[in-house]
Amino acid sequence: MVHPPVRVVEISSPFARFAGRILVGLGFEVILVEPPTGDPSRAESQGDSYLHWHAGKKSVVLDLGDSNDRAEFDTLLRSADVLLDGSATGVPLERRGSLVHVRVTPFGTSGPRSEWQATNLTVAALGGMMAQVGDPEHPPLLLPELQAEQLAGINAAIGVLLGLRSRSTGQNPLLEISAQECVAAALEAGTLAYIHEDRVPPRPGRVHPLVPHGLFQAADGYVGGGLGGSPRMWDGMLAWLIDNDAQDDLDQPEWSDTVYRKTHQEHIFDVLSAFISKWPKEEFAVSAQSRKLPWAAVDRPEELLRNPQLNDRDFFTDVTGDHGTYRDLGFGFAFPEGHRIGTLEAARLGQHQELLSTNTTVAVHETQEFSDTGALSLDGVRVLDLTWVLAGPYGTRILADHGAEVIKVESIGRPDPTRFAPFMHLSRGPHDNPNTSGYFNDVNRNKRSITLDTRSAEGLSVLRDLIRKSDVVVENFSSSVMDKMGLGYEQLRELNPDIIYVSMSGMGHTGPRKDWVSYADIVSASTGLTSLTGWNADDVVGVIYGHGDIVAGLQAAVAALAALDYRDRTGRGQHVDLSQLEAMAAHMGTSVLRAARSQSPDPIGNSHCELAPHGVYPCHGADRWCSIAIRGMTEWNTLCRIIGAEHWIDHPDFRSVEGRRANLERIDDAIADWTRTLPPETVMERLQSAGIAAGAIQDGRDLVDGDPHLRARNFYSVQEHPLAGTFLHEGIPVRRNSEPGSIRRAAPVLGADTDDVLKSVLGYSDKRITGLRDQSILS
Repeated sequence: MVHPPVRVVEISSPFARFAGRILVGLGFEVILVEPPTGDPSRAESQGDSYLHWHAGKKSVVLDLGDSNDRAEFDTLLRSADVLLDGSATGVPLERRGSLVHVRVTPFGTSGPRSEWQATNLTVAALGGMMAQVGDPEHPPLLLPELQAEQLAGINAAIGVLLGLRSRSTGQNPLLEISAQECVAAALEAGTLAYIHEDRVPPRPGRVHPLVPHGLFQAADGYVGGGLGGSPRMWDGMLAWLIDNDAQDDLDQPEWSDTVYRKTHQEHIFDVLSAFISKWPKEEFAVSAQSRKLPWAAVDRPEELLRNPQLNDRDFFTDVTGDHGTYRDLGFGFAFPEGHRIGTLEAARLGQHQELLSTNTTVAVHETQEFSDTGALSLDGVRVLDLTWVLAGPYGTRILADHGAEVIKVESIGRPDPTRFAPFMHLSRGPHDNPNTSGYFNDVNRNKRSITLDTRSAEGLSVLRDLIRKSDVVVENFSSSVMDKMGLGYEQLRELNPDIIYVSMSGMGHTGPRKDWVSYADIVSASTGLTSLTGWNADDVVGVIYGHGDIVAGLQAAVAALAALDYRDRTGRGQHVDLSQLEAMAAHMGTSVLRAARSQSPDPIGNSHCELAPHGVYPCHGADRWCSIAIRGMTEWNTLCRIIGAEHWIDHPDFRSVEGRRANLERIDDAIADWTRTLPPETVMERLQSAGIAAGAIQDGRDLVDGDPHLRARNFYSVQEHPLAGTFLHEGIPVRRNSEPGSIRRAAPVLGADTDDVLKSVLGYSDKRITGLRDQSILS
């Protein structure tokens, strides 16, 4: 049976458009409603912006302020499943019926800052992202390619899929996404260090704040990587150094102690720097990976286009617009059932206007009555969680937050470092209790924990029984682990024919680099994110925290939800072979498209190609900053009045963006002379009251203790853990009916749910459970 695609009507914005692109990648029909002048992205970046964000969507032109056009819009909505609403004020709907309505705004629809102005820069600042990038001696640094906007977009896509799931069960809540909250929920340890250890880490520069990884200069560029998380990787790196007579004193006995290595990490990095500096970056990375060591070349966008793994897996897509066909980024994973979208076309303005007059079929469930019983979208869905560290657990946390029963399988053969490794622990007490790790407890809330020795035949038998009873299996092992366990996709299908299997290996299960060892910084290096994070081509800083892991987790959540929706409509399960490399690459914006057009971008710090001034300015207080973005002449003239530069109003040198960029040093100095006398909050509030996008650079303390908007929206909520005590949890970015999400229970104590799961899910008897425990299978 052929099922019609889900129809999405999109009113776009910078914070919503990536959601529409993701939905195109899922095979949805996305109709972009453009104003008579066209979507603003048509005029950005010589059209590359529209080509990237909107290729594959259909275009209709409507003036929603005109009563006739509004009537046509309402008719269009009656044929739609979803309204993806990026409008500033929201589209008023008299009756939604079956329509899934997802609103995407910078700050949400409630709270004291809900009507504030925003850009990617100011949301990245207020959400905490910029406090984690750069070094302490320089201003905070913006991640490239609109990462804050894209976090909002992917959460909006998750909202769409959750809405469709709720609708199928007779509910239809309004779903709301705040871009600031999406960023604040995606900081790895940025806020957790303050919540669990009362400290605010300084900007890390080129060295990861928790694990021994960093950015290193090679002979022809940079490499990213480090010592990994296991003794094997230290031993392997040391052996390689010794083979090249480059070990310095690292072969002395004291360096075998992990605590000593952590304390004297700077010396290790000095030795590594001297060794790496002699190597070409690609040659070093390939040689390291041949030894199963986690290193990667820091590639630029034009080098990403040549990546052998991405090309072997047909990741890229060709997009066609007014000026020709160019290679662009593909999507976070192949879907459905491994399908890749090879070509996309960007619609001409109003190309699909006939959709407004066509008699379309009524959307699914149009006549059904909907209520909101409070049941969560994923109630009744069981997820078997075989993930560890960050990327996988973050993805399954999203599923748990929205009602799925997530059973986390923990094995002595693969202990989660976020539980057991002291350097990742994050707590006020000793770092040797696996149940008090703030890092683990953050990404594993709302889950159940069972302990199972999956190295034994008996343990694998229990695992197979759990697979038979599950809807979804998620794992982020290296590509060969599940096959070695006898649990590849074909074996999973034999156990459960309609199982949904989401694998999340670093490089994917196929391709010449499928066995490469991968961490978040490896992915960032390989995708161009690191190379574009810096002040210029000669001053690359890179992204050190786990942004790539967060993105992979978000993409995995999309994959699981899309696969559930697909199974609901077709009855078919599937294997989603998600590569963390592809997941992060899909978030690299227009960088590859520009490279394909021989206009490969360089790092530009906090500047913007089409906005000026656009940057971060020093404020009163130690390491205090405020971001400011000027979007046109009206805002420019207003800024001039506020900072006492009235003589620049309507000055011919500053009437255009090009003119202001040519005089940026003078302008930045004048702004800084004003801002440095004031606290960042005062700067921000004065500018916002005048309609200018501005945002203080907020760190973990600011977010938790000082942000009145997040407090008014109850973004951080308290939950009591049986052993770690009471502490705050990051909020849930996708809200139902504007209400804070449901953190129903703190993270589980190790193995606390083993007996209950084996009894209630598998129906095991007390005698059988006792026997398994006597054999140490449940440990």
